[in-house]
Amino acid sequence: MSGAPPTSPADDSAARKGLREWWASPPRSGMQRLINPWEYRHLRAFGVIRIVGGLIAATAGAICLAYAAYGWAAFFLAVGLLNLAGGRWYLTIARPSGANPAAGDVLP
Repeated sequence: MSGAPPTSPADDSAARKGLREWWASPPRSGMQRLINPWEYRHLRAFGVIRIVGGLIAATAGAICLAYAAYGWAAFFLAVGLLNLAGGRWYLTIARPSGANPAAGDVLP
């Protein structure tokens, strides 16, 4: 015996569940099931991160256009556009259901 206390196996509920139950938690419907559960739990933060990443990729695309690297520019602009769209989608889902931006409601 080495004197170290015996370790007990970790009580990880995700390990006991199958992949299907883990992916279904937290409950969500429709297209929202495509979002990774960990991202879904931190939706507003990941939405902002996606928007910042999209802006960086779009900037890289504009720089590539300035140097006439059209293939790279198309790649970075497409990645930037997809990230901006994904970030907006995340922030739209994260908005409380009662908030109406047209009426001047702001996100908490």
